[in-house]
Amino acid sequence: MALTVNGEKIDEALVTKEYQRLKPHYDNTFKDQSPQEREKQLSEWSQENVIEMVLLRQYARENGQDVPDAAVKLAFKEMLEQYQGQTPKFSADDEKQIKSDIGLQMKIEKLLQQITSDLAEPSEKDIEDYYQENKEQLKTPESVRVSHIIKHISYQVDEKTALSFVQQAQQQLNDGMIFSSVVAKYSDCPDNDGDLGYIVKGQMVEEFEDVVFKLGTGQTSNIFKTRFGFHIAKVYDKKQEVLQELDQVKDQIAQQITEQLRKDRIDVFVDALKEKAVIERS
Repeated sequence: MALTVNGEKIDEALVTKEYQRLKPHYDNTFKDQSPQEREKQLSEWSQENVIEMVLLRQYARENGQDVPDAAVKLAFKEMLEQYQGQTPKFSADDEKQIKSDIGLQMKIEKLLQQITSDLAEPSEKDIEDYYQENKEQLKTPESVRVSHIIKHISYQVDEKTALSFVQQAQQQLNDGMIFSSVVAKYSDCPDNDGDLGYIVKGQMVEEFEDVVFKLGTGQTSNIFKTRFGFHIAKVYDKKQEVLQELDQVKDQIAQQITEQLRKDRIDVFVDALKEKAVIERS
């Protein structure tokens, strides 16, 4: 679909890039929708996000505060320093365009600061109310510290061979060899003795979590399979889900409230731009 905003034709690559940026999070959050519903909704959101970005860019270009050349040159220099000795060579025209883009982005940032400059700090009551209304989100989730042995299944190692290898590792454990030694001898991922640290649900593949979150502290699993191969896991510690005290999360809550207020203020500003804009889809 071709998009035009106030006479400016929008490069389809911008919409595609926004679609790709949103897709991983969207697919996970809305996995209960059908693929067709997800595709339709995500395409619409990608277009709307690009339209809003273009409107802000157009407004900042025409009405934004001027940015000193020195600030643009400094930002350009800092960008080049990120290449760490592998600085690309730009033509004069390319450098001019990059600096123009940097200057426009700085104008947009100044504009957003202006729009949100008079936001009030969250009050103690605001923070308390947020805490009471969002206790589930403020809990420290259940976590386990787990180490594992894994043999990957690949074009080089078929399923039967991988299973046989892990069965040998299991026998070594049954014979009394310590887990870290078996990891070093048999695992495809022996770094840190196979220690994955503390993990929470949603961090690993479901087949792995189904096993490790049912183990007790100090327990070792039987052999189990995931999409990556065959595993044996050992749990070294477990931490139960805990609601954090208000004093522990006050700063976090204040920041979240402020960010939401900031977003709401920008949304109102952008909605006003959209009402006046001429947006054509074809």
